[in-house]
Amino acid sequence: MLRTCLVTIGLLFTTLTFAQKAKFVSGKIINDKTEKPIEGIELQIQDKKSKVVSETKTNAKGEFTFKNVDLGEYDLVVTDNTYNKKTIEFELVEKDIAGYKFSKFEIGRKVTWLLDWGDAWGIEHYWSHTLSKVIIVVYFGCLILVLFYSILQLSLAVAYVRDKRKKKKHPELFPPAPVYDPSNTRKVTVQLPMYNELYVAERIIETAAAFDYPIDKLQIQVLDDSTDETVEVIAKKVAEVKARGINIQHIHRVDRTGYKAGALDDAMDQVEGEFIAIFDADFIPDADFLQKTMPYFHDDNIGVVQTRWGHINKDYSILTQLQAFGLNGHFAIEQGGRSSSGHFINFNGTGGIWRKKCIAAAGGWEHDTLTEDLDLSYRAQLKGWKFKYLEDVIAPAELPITMSALKSQQHRWMKGGAECFIKMRKRIATTKGVKLGDRIHGMSHLFNSSVFIFILLMSVLSLPVLHIKDSFADLNFVLQYGALFLISTVFLMFYYWHSYRDKTGNVVFSLIKFTARFFQFLMVSMGLALNNSVAVMEGYLGIKSSFVRTPKFNVNVKSEFTGNKYDKKSISILNIGEGLLMLLFAYTTVNRAIYGDLGMIPFHLMLTIGYGLVFFSSLSELRTKKA
Repeated sequence: MLRTCLVTIGLLFTTLTFAQKAKFVSGKIINDKTEKPIEGIELQIQDKKSKVVSETKTNAKGEFTFKNVDLGEYDLVVTDNTYNKKTIEFELVEKDIAGYKFSKFEIGRKVTWLLDWGDAWGIEHYWSHTLSKVIIVVYFGCLILVLFYSILQLSLAVAYVRDKRKKKKHPELFPPAPVYDPSNTRKVTVQLPMYNELYVAERIIETAAAFDYPIDKLQIQVLDDSTDETVEVIAKKVAEVKARGINIQHIHRVDRTGYKAGALDDAMDQVEGEFIAIFDADFIPDADFLQKTMPYFHDDNIGVVQTRWGHINKDYSILTQLQAFGLNGHFAIEQGGRSSSGHFINFNGTGGIWRKKCIAAAGGWEHDTLTEDLDLSYRAQLKGWKFKYLEDVIAPAELPITMSALKSQQHRWMKGGAECFIKMRKRIATTKGVKLGDRIHGMSHLFNSSVFIFILLMSVLSLPVLHIKDSFADLNFVLQYGALFLISTVFLMFYYWHSYRDKTGNVVFSLIKFTARFFQFLMVSMGLALNNSVAVMEGYLGIKSSFVRTPKFNVNVKSEFTGNKYDKKSISILNIGEGLLMLLFAYTTVNRAIYGDLGMIPFHLMLTIGYGLVFFSSLSELRTKKA
């Protein structure tokens, strides 16, 4: 009897012990990135022995509670589909009867909100993972193409530097510049194509009339397509010049067919000279320009002599300084490097002289692209004509002083380059007798404008790339190699350093000043990527548009600027797009800085500043116009 009682008491004691419960098990779950509480997280506790499971969800404060939980050993498991599975082992003992509380613990999403979709065949996020792979392929494709572009630019810079050093070290290996002989020079026709150039028409006509060249061997043609009072201004100035005994004609068209190329072509039957010098209305060539250039045509194989552009208003603003920085790169390294390597170069539309016979042999001026100069240059060189580039002969010109004028100029150049690529790519690839190096550099030259598409795509895709990095660990190993493409920037710095013309005797100071200017230029170039990419795509898609010439201002300092009726300013969808991109990259920069993910912050910060400068400059000009 006693034994039975003892057993009964023992069983009762055991039962009472195991029947004891913790009043609650609670805690708080927060996001490991935002450190904010997460609502609606599904989680459970599982008894390790009985395998009994209890489930609950977090409230708006990220808090969860399990009530009346038996003492024992448990696993707390986050089972929510959105967040990474997380298991925490814990044990409830007698001291926990009043309640057991976890300190807050952090969990991360399985994938970011952008990629939280697309299950298939029982595989979570199958389609978003597949899309991520596609994005990475395109992203790295853009990086590789930008790297390829920078390598080609580097090769031109190396060729340019090598040629400069060789000339300095062994000047005897290079023929001296031909000497100008006024008694043995040939007739030149100076063509001045214009369209509504009220502010600069008189200046360029006077400049051409002042050329120090035999008067009987000089003809000036003012090719006037104007539709406003510029017609009368030109007519009056031409009459004044003609009264001095100078051979000058005012050729006015009422039909702008073919725009600049059409005007040049229409005037060919009235050209008296064997050679044709062409100047846009914003140029101010020196009086001895023809003396410095014409002697090179003693070589009958030379079809074009091109000179370097100078910048008469370079110091007007930071915008003109950056344009000068970029153009110096083209005229020193691209033109100089291509010329020294024997590759194709191009007539830049102005500041150069054509042999009339060369124009005819190449098929004449055609107006199916917006860059008729680039088009005719390649057609002529594929016919075997040689071009001579004179870096030391400068043709001063005016730079656009407003963002709207710059964007208009960039649009025409980029679209025209794309049109020329479509038109000339097969000829460059198939014309017999062209060296492989010339084919490669020729193709890349005409394809250069496409780099803005790659920059735009790369910058936009870098945003989902950050989400991919946060979501799919198996793809992270690929993304780490993106840093290797920083070498593209180094190559471009080498390229622009050797064209930089504001160096001082102090190398360290010059290098610091150059580095600041280079990154300013790079940021504005990034900010123009949307404008230029649209232009390039229009060129590739064959979307035709009128020739919108760059407004000329005839101002050197800001105090001289009183407005320009040709500089059209209006808010456009592109302006809105630039503003949105600025906000998007700014948000990403700040967001990633807060969470300590610093990898792409410099890139996104540069994009923010670049698009911001372009956007706010455009808005500022709109306000100025209204005022």
